[in-house]
Amino acid sequence: MTEKYRDFLSWVIYQIYPRSFQDTNGDGIGDLNGVRARLDYLKDLGVNAIWLCPCYKSPNDDNGYDVADYRDIMDEFGNMDDMKALISESHARGIHVIMDLVPNHTSSAHKWFRASKQSRDNPYSDYYYWFDEPPTDWNASFGGKAWEYCPERKQYYLHSYCVSQPDLNWDNPKVRDEMKAVGDFWASLGVDGFRIDVIDQISKDIPNGRNCFGPHLHEYIHELFGREEAAHLFTVGECWASTGEEYKKHCDASRNELSTLFQFDHLECGRSEKFVQTAPSLAAVRDVLVKWQTFNQQNDLLQMLFTDNHDNAPFLSRVGNDKELRYESATCIAAMFYTLKGVALLYQGQEFGTVSPRYDDISDFRDVEAINAYNGFLPLGKEEALKRINFGSRDNSRRPIAWDGSEYGGFSTVAPWTPVHSEKDRVNLDADIHGEKSIHAFYKRLLALRRATPELLYGDFTVLSKPTDPFFRFTRSYEGKTVEVLCNFETASDPGVSFAEQDLLRSNYKDRKDASAPFRPYEIAIYRVK
Repeated sequence: MTEKYRDFLSWVIYQIYPRSFQDTNGDGIGDLNGVRARLDYLKDLGVNAIWLCPCYKSPNDDNGYDVADYRDIMDEFGNMDDMKALISESHARGIHVIMDLVPNHTSSAHKWFRASKQSRDNPYSDYYYWFDEPPTDWNASFGGKAWEYCPERKQYYLHSYCVSQPDLNWDNPKVRDEMKAVGDFWASLGVDGFRIDVIDQISKDIPNGRNCFGPHLHEYIHELFGREEAAHLFTVGECWASTGEEYKKHCDASRNELSTLFQFDHLECGRSEKFVQTAPSLAAVRDVLVKWQTFNQQNDLLQMLFTDNHDNAPFLSRVGNDKELRYESATCIAAMFYTLKGVALLYQGQEFGTVSPRYDDISDFRDVEAINAYNGFLPLGKEEALKRINFGSRDNSRRPIAWDGSEYGGFSTVAPWTPVHSEKDRVNLDADIHGEKSIHAFYKRLLALRRATPELLYGDFTVLSKPTDPFFRFTRSYEGKTVEVLCNFETASDPGVSFAEQDLLRSNYKDRKDASAPFRPYEIAIYRVK
């Protein structure tokens, strides 16, 4: 691994959705002081970096991804003093802080847009895309057309998402300077990196009908992060790079663009489209992991290892058994991902096996994407529409975290901003920690093993299982030492191997002594090869 990125291999990032993490002032909304209150918990878990979803001042039409002021904090979350205290207290515990940068669009409440829409000749006129008539037939990602008429300018502006999220015109050098200044502002406060929202859309090719991967994409990314002032930052882009070559263009260390990208192929396993479930298959997940582990190793690239985020339902509920074998499924998935080479990323609640909730009325949902999709599904019938929304809504991952089984799950002392998790009585941190089989305890041991084992941090990856095998078997080798990992899938199987002379490092079944006996559903074993 290139020395520039080698240190990142030891990072364990914990993604926080602040609105749903911990409320400390009794308004039903999570806040920055709530994150501060849980820092010791995160450090004890084995986390050494946190990624905060957008905390900027915002009207919250898209839960903070509609930014009204990049240099101020959302009122519900606290203020700049709270943010500075969070950064300071995180660093005191050896925890890096990663912010969510949203460069493709702002809120329509942002001062840039409020000025831009007033006339065609003001200083902010070209900060956004304006046309007398829609130049394309694009649809917005959250429904409806992507071009909205503005009476003040008597022109149409582009919004790839909500009507209130106008796209910034990155072809304007002033916009690029503004975003560089935003990044520098937060870096000067001690922020250690950025997750960059829809980075592939900052360059567009409107004449040829392309809303992403425009002709200046890499030029603009390099301009933003290839500067000396940004060289120390960890940067990970949200980008749907469909080919290895495009992925490499973003992440090759010699190009000075991004540290890495999120690779999303595995998130498509278990669904035919976002709101339509298919049969779960850990074998399909394995094959995606093998593909990208192999590619990244061959090209000396840094990979993100993650299963969950704020945009998708819990991975456990989509590819595992989240009922009778919840512990076994959750720990098997954890071992599959976090013994691979890359940067480990967890999403809040994942570490104790949070599952998808279920609700019986659309009034229980807050996600603008899901509400719009529900209305589109209604011709199929209310029952089918709710089924699809319950499966695919971003609300699934944005419910208040269930720290315990109390009325509001230990998240708040009052009713939260969105209904509590429907499964909080069955699935919560307190119940998991005190249960006979604790997912949290497994995560803690697994992350400790990863941290203490150079083979799992830096070792070469070699796959031993075949695509037809009902399990995932691979090794990680470094400086003459090898660790072998075996993750069984949905049914019992016999991998046909014996480790009787080797050291068992971790298993999720207490009675596993060696690998000579058949493996049970979702059973894993991590061995040191002698």
